[in-house]
Amino acid sequence: MTTLAIEHLTIGLPPGADRPFATEDVSFTIDKGQILCVVGESGSGKSMTANALMGLLPPGVTVKAGRALFQDQDVLRLPEPQKQALRGARIAMIFQEPMTALNPLMRIGDQITEVFAAHNLYSPAERRMRALTLVREVGLPDPEKIIRAYPFQLSGGQRQRAMIAMALALEPDLLIADEPTTALDVTTQAQILRLVLDLRDRRGMAVMFITHDFGVVAEIADTVIVMREGRVVERGAAAQVLGDPQHEYTRRLLDAIPTGRLPPARPKADTPALEIKGLRKIYRTGGGLFRPVREVRAVDDVSLTVGRGEVLGLVGESGSGKSTLGRTAVRLVTPDGGQVLVGGVDLAALSEQDLRAQRHKVQMVFQDPYASLNPRQRIMGALTDGPIQKGVPRAQAQARARDLLEIVGLGADAARRFPHEFSGGQRQRIGIARALAMDPDLIIADEAVSALDVSIQAQVLDLLRDLRDRLNLSILFITHDLRVAAQLCDRIAVMQKGKLVEIGTVHDIFLSPRQDYTRQLLAAVPGGGWAHDAGLPA
Repeated sequence: MTTLAIEHLTIGLPPGADRPFATEDVSFTIDKGQILCVVGESGSGKSMTANALMGLLPPGVTVKAGRALFQDQDVLRLPEPQKQALRGARIAMIFQEPMTALNPLMRIGDQITEVFAAHNLYSPAERRMRALTLVREVGLPDPEKIIRAYPFQLSGGQRQRAMIAMALALEPDLLIADEPTTALDVTTQAQILRLVLDLRDRRGMAVMFITHDFGVVAEIADTVIVMREGRVVERGAAAQVLGDPQHEYTRRLLDAIPTGRLPPARPKADTPALEIKGLRKIYRTGGGLFRPVREVRAVDDVSLTVGRGEVLGLVGESGSGKSTLGRTAVRLVTPDGGQVLVGGVDLAALSEQDLRAQRHKVQMVFQDPYASLNPRQRIMGALTDGPIQKGVPRAQAQARARDLLEIVGLGADAARRFPHEFSGGQRQRIGIARALAMDPDLIIADEAVSALDVSIQAQVLDLLRDLRDRLNLSILFITHDLRVAAQLCDRIAVMQKGKLVEIGTVHDIFLSPRQDYTRQLLAAVPGGGWAHDAGLPA
């Protein structure tokens, strides 16, 4: 039984866009109880298709042709009141970033009950009971406490489960999931994928799952369509597309997947670029009359070394303390104890004034390059402000900026443009160029490729590998994806609940992990079984 049939969907883009259509002549069907994965790079039109179904297209973007038949109704041409009645009740959507999709000022329980209120269903007491039931169904711990919590008090995986609870509130027939696991660590991602499969089996929902990760496809998909620049270039059963892709673009996407294939071991560097000794960071919240202070040991007595020219991968789940350690090393966070030695200078012990003279030695590349770049400042300014502040003459700083843009593969002309004129992968290259502009001893890359398409991710990893070899660059590479770490890193350090639980060469960690936690991380990598069947190290 067909739940959704898209027929010849064409979505027009506003004048001045890079192409006339977001999607062009797109057709596919999803049956009841079936999971269809829509795969493609950013700009392929997969999210635009989902937004058209939900009536969430941005201004200037319009449906030019085609139909979207949901149980024999063309949802694209329904009057707005009927669309509103359909959204949430019959068709529900899970968004990629729950922190921006959830209202930060409302408790989780209120946001779930709001779905019932919007459709004038149930009494307030019944709404609360149903919210509690949904919170239990999606596997959130301590439901009574969770429904009273605000989004910022939950982890990324918990926020995503709360979003799924909202989407399931009215038992929809079709669930649209737009990259819901992209920025999650591998164990949380595995939990969300199991939850989607379980809900599909128990409720018989049709699922449209948008992703760029073929590992996710291997875990959950029944059928697959591959989109490129608004067109469907390949379709078929998941096993057929993964095992015998017909289109050259699909083969290229599959080739770009970090499979866990281990590169040859490199000799260990003798000279340290970074030494962390007994580092501690404790966050304290709450406290007061009859209430104890809550302590979270984000970094708990951690010691490690990054050698000159070495890439050390720092992996672990959300909340393991890896990002706090990175931010502490660059002194965006002040540690509570321990040493951070760069070039023999303890950055953790410096006053703010002395730190300014040393800060250039450690630079950071952030996960979201758009949020870390000033949208009103041209790229030349972003690359030269730091060096000029350090005392480099303006002409020299500008010449260096043009050289760096060439090195990262963008070209000197990029200096005249603004951040919004670049793709996500290009903005990440700008972030790397900005870090290099300060001539650092060490770069800390905090989840620098986790939100990128696999093909763009592969390009950025190639760039970092090339910079390491050409400039003898030292990198602390923070990631939740062990497959990515295997492509770039010389050694891997594994963190859990603020502690360093294992450290070793890439070959040691992948082939003979000592700790159960490390083995759990390796087992949770999506698509591991498919990679093994395809002759690739999982």
